[in-house]
Amino acid sequence: MLQTDKLVVATVGKTVGFKGFLKLHIHSDFTEQFANKSFWETSSGKLEIESFDSKRNLVKFRGFDSLEIAKTLIHTKLFSSVEESREFCELEDGEFFWFDLIGLHILEDGEILGKVSEIERIVGTDYLVIETSKELQEKKLPKMFLIPYLDRYIKDVSLEEKRVFTVGAKEILEAS
Repeated sequence: MLQTDKLVVATVGKTVGFKGFLKLHIHSDFTEQFANKSFWETSSGKLEIESFDSKRNLVKFRGFDSLEIAKTLIHTKLFSSVEESREFCELEDGEFFWFDLIGLHILEDGEILGKVSEIERIVGTDYLVIETSKELQEKKLPKMFLIPYLDRYIKDVSLEEKRVFTVGAKEILEAS
């Protein structure tokens, strides 16, 4: 997800229709950031959103008014910075940005199980991908395992302590 200091928040997909609309594959929970007249950094410059249909995730960029021209944007990634994400995306209490969770240690009953290496969304559920601690790997446990980001497993998150407190995660690790 991270590319240097930039976050990939969307990838441009196939064209839809003949007037330059494209499918937008959003990698964010904050669709409001794709407002009309918003600017997005890409690997080849900036793009301005002329129109965005949040129900169908269709986007039209200023200056890309035909099917042929819009096709040149297929597979383009839209980037945001951490600072821009914090500024434009409002979190509810108890919500966290994925980039804040990556690198946190998983702690259960005082034992460090590992640390979050990435986060995957599978069928609508977010999973913390955990790189198992070296000590537990030496006990022949898997190098990596997944913890569903559900209240059943996640007791608390402390960004200050750089820890995610879990319950039942060790059982998942041992069964992996």
